[in-house]
Amino acid sequence: MAQTAKKGKTPPMKKVPERRCVGCAGTFEKRNLLRVVRSPEGEISIDFTGKKSGRGAYLCKNSACLKKARKTGILKRALECEISEEIYDELEKEIRLCEAEE
Repeated sequence: MAQTAKKGKTPPMKKVPERRCVGCAGTFEKRNLLRVVRSPEGEISIDFTGKKSGRGAYLCKNSACLKKARKTGILKRALECEISEEIYDELEKEIRLCEAEE
């Protein structure tokens, strides 16, 4: 038997996944953040799909959060490994593109 909503009641709202930005410690919807992932092999990359396996950390699409994360080394601690300048440069480029779209 198919379940239907009872008369006069609205169906329950779908839960939106939220994650915490490591830069500003704010909580945002997962789709509004950039995910940086360390694969099981130790490779660091930006995860655009949000589905790569490995240890992940989230950053706002905001250059101030990236600067703070870079200065304090919080991204390095979150991923438990060294982050190369190339990764920071790639993140900076992606954030600039996101800020230009808004």
